[in-house]
Amino acid sequence: MKLAIVNGLVCDPVTETLTPGGVWIADGRIVAVGAPPADFTPERELDAGGGVISPGFIDLSVCLREPGFEPKGTIASETRAAVAGGVTTVCALPETQPVADTPAVIELIRERAEQAACARVLPVGALTRGLAGESLSEMYALREAGCRIVSNATRPLADALVWRRALEYAATYGLTVFIRPQDPWLAAGGCAHEGEVATRLGLPGIPPSAETVAVAQMLALVEESGARVHFSCLSTARAAAMVAAAAGNGLPVSADVAAHQLHLTEQALEGFDASAHLMPPLRSRADRDGLRRAVADGAVIAVCSDHRPHEADAKLDVFAATEPGAAGVETLLSLMLALVDEGVLTLPRALARLTAGPARVLGLEGGRLTPGAPADVTVIDTEAHWTVTAGNWHSRGRNTPFWGRILKGKVRYTLVVGRLVHSLDQSSSSTSRIRSSPGA
Repeated sequence: MKLAIVNGLVCDPVTETLTPGGVWIADGRIVAVGAPPADFTPERELDAGGGVISPGFIDLSVCLREPGFEPKGTIASETRAAVAGGVTTVCALPETQPVADTPAVIELIRERAEQAACARVLPVGALTRGLAGESLSEMYALREAGCRIVSNATRPLADALVWRRALEYAATYGLTVFIRPQDPWLAAGGCAHEGEVATRLGLPGIPPSAETVAVAQMLALVEESGARVHFSCLSTARAAAMVAAAAGNGLPVSADVAAHQLHLTEQALEGFDASAHLMPPLRSRADRDGLRRAVADGAVIAVCSDHRPHEADAKLDVFAATEPGAAGVETLLSLMLALVDEGVLTLPRALARLTAGPARVLGLEGGRLTPGAPADVTVIDTEAHWTVTAGNWHSRGRNTPFWGRILKGKVRYTLVVGRLVHSLDQSSSSTSRIRSSPGA
């Protein structure tokens, strides 16, 4: 099918520029950007309405929950939420039941994703069998099944020796290892940042050193093994600086941060708000501001949603007993645009952290609108305002600290391989002209 997206500002996240023009697509690939190609007659035309035409977003940290945890979410529901948020590719974490540690489970996830026909799903293979942290998974078989990435997600490994062997094994097969750095002994029993708020509320704390110690250990092992490692969902400014320094010294490492960590701080826990029970925990204002600087200067090259949908009961208990995590794929764009409004990032740089940065981590050809590339495209209305309510929500999980808030920025169209998978005109979503900030 031939399709044209016209009347927009085309974003190039690599050069960080916005240029008036459009994008022309045929047979699932981009054929021209900026000006229309000669003798091109589209079968369908989408009007960007003066909005931004961006590469589709790539989210490096998403729990789809299926198989095994369907009350929290399904591949169909969560990929539908993803495309509503402009995300065309998701890295699906292996925290499923059964765990994604065999080619059979990887194939099941792929089949369900094809049936859902929304976002492209990249299954992340388990680093250890059953995510138990002891015996290594069959990484060669996972690679042959199509996995680019392996991870133990939020589960710890038994000891540093297992980590070393895991990194060596992954390096042998050219796999990237995603690591959520947190020392299990320093973090044991904790549910909040070790600071003034946790002390006042009587909540067991997790010190920043739980993250920085883990990062230091992994960097030493990366230096010995040569493994390609990506640090997921950093929460401290110090850890971001450590990773950036290591990358500057030639180590094959990179990092991302979850969008909510760029806005919320430990203060969000006041009143024992379980929607703010996250892991890693929300940290101090100094850490939040340090992470913002790291994203702005490129020390952190990607921002993810760390999407973790839960059923309502998961958040109905005393704070420490609730399950950590937030459904964030649908608020990802708005939180990045809020940073633009606050002067933290330019619009092209904000979009680069959702597109070209993650593509670089994964070694994908996506992340940029160029002729010949797959037509994964997101069209954004940067001025639309919307309220985070059931009428505007697609994920099965409603566990977000931004529930009821008015946010800025809505996805008008999302295309995956040239196929229109989300249109705001056909959605139940509505917009408002009331202005509000996500807050801190």
